[in-house]
Amino acid sequence: MAEYLAVLRALALAEELGGQAVELLLDSKLIVEQLHGRWRVKDAKLIPLHAEAKARLSRFARWTANHVPRAQNKQADALCNEAIDRALAGGPWVAVVRPK
Repeated sequence: MAEYLAVLRALALAEELGGQAVELLLDSKLIVEQLHGRWRVKDAKLIPLHAEAKARLSRFARWTANHVPRAQNKQADALCNEAIDRALAGGPWVAVVRPK
């Protein structure tokens, strides 16, 4: 569920920034395969999140979703852990970190 919520937030941000195309790099192979329609969404809690993600993706001229194993994406993992720590400490739940 958390991964789908992260995808939805990323897509909302891409829309807010006026993006025409989006490239999702996800450590969840499940979500990648579901977004591409190769695997079915069986979990009832994920069905509405998947539907919303597909609806948002349809608004982009093009999109891709690729699986990147967590072991190969230490920077993203570190940012996630930082966000969790910040939220648990009472800080903001949302922060945008732009690449340098």
